Amino acid sequence: MLVCIAEFLGQDYPAMLGGLRPATLEHVVVLRGPGEIDWPGFLDAGRGIAPERVHEREHALRGDSIADLMFTSGTTGRPKGVLGAHGPTLRAFDAWADVVRLVEGDRYLIINPFFHTFGYKAGWVAAFLRGATVYPHPVFDAESVLARIEQERISFLPGPPTLFLSMLAHPRLASFDLSSLNATVTGAATVPAVLITRMREELGFRHVTTAYGLTECGGVATLCDPADSAETVARSCGRALPGTQLRCVDAQGHSVPPGDAGEVLLRGYHVMQGYFEDAAATREAIDADGWLHTGDIGVLDERGYLRITDRLKDMFIVGGFNCYPAEIERMLAEHPAIAQVAVVGVPDERLGEVGCACVLLRPDAALTCDELVVWSRERMSNYKVPRHLLVLDAFPLTASNKVVKRELARLAAQRLR
Repeated sequence: MLVCIAEFLGQDYPAMLGGLRPATLEHVVVLRGPGEIDWPGFLDAGRGIAPERVHEREHALRGDSIADLMFTSGTTGRPKGVLGAHGPTLRAFDAWADVVRLVEGDRYLIINPFFHTFGYKAGWVAAFLRGATVYPHPVFDAESVLARIEQERISFLPGPPTLFLSMLAHPRLASFDLSSLNATVTGAATVPAVLITRMREELGFRHVTTAYGLTECGGVATLCDPADSAETVARSCGRALPGTQLRCVDAQGHSVPPGDAGEVLLRGYHVMQGYFEDAAATREAIDADGWLHTGDIGVLDERGYLRITDRLKDMFIVGGFNCYPAEIERMLAEHPAIAQVAVVGVPDERLGEVGCACVLLRPDAALTCDELVVWSRERMSNYKVPRHLLVLDAFPLTASNKVVKRELARLAAQRLR
């Protein structure tokens, strides 16, 4: 059975099956439009099912029964299907809701896509666990989001940094009444300190929390508490969820001391059961001791707080020095002309690779490469200073609002030839 919408963003989804429908697909239920089976027809078909059969199905489920098949974002390679179970999802997002202050009666604007753990699990699942009212928002647009916050008195609004940076860059931001906003959660490899400050001061959030997770661990692994200091929230993504083990290791798999960078490893109840029909990739991701190798580079402090510094696959090497884009992006985000920034490595004859700062400028701002280089050299080591500047109107994004670094690197290399 396939449940799909009729039309969305100019696409006729049932028609996309033309000539490609699997022989095993018996029913297509179409929401909000005509189709093989419409939604009222689907509900009517259920009326003939005895309640005893429903209860029998429910009782057959266990905590480790597969609940969903979520696909990785594909920003660094081919997406893989992640097998997740019922019990870990409920346990993890019950804990998540406690920490982030999601409560009964909250008005939750879900902008994050529903196929992504941020929109589905931290969105719908957490909202239903807490009794919050869900306001789905089908397409992100800063103007419509700001207007909806005002109209619906939205109190809870999580999202990736890109979402809040776009809202903050809106030229009429000050004309909207955002006083209902109470709590938010953001998180990614790059959460500049200045963004946390602006979310509090310009958007009016009372509770700002950062978090870290990936599809392979159900979407959440660490959380800051809103009661943590502003410095902690800005500079880290918190401590491990209860029941989760966390460590950072070197290339040989040995734990590194607090303050040293290493690959982030996770172990606990919410680590995936594996990749769908890909035993080799599962063995590569989860070692014999049950540790999930995330591919993220992080630093743990003495308190057990994690700071993500980058993705292993995003690193580039300048004259023999490892450069992690997220670290450079955090510093460049402080520039008064820059609204958003993504750093990629591009080929260089002398140094092998150098950094290229791909930026979206704030309204009416201007910036030259020479100006950026001078500004950067006062704030970072010389090998980290971007040698190129690429000003764009928009970043290439996935449907979950993540910047596609591979596409940016390709675009930068083409422009700089």
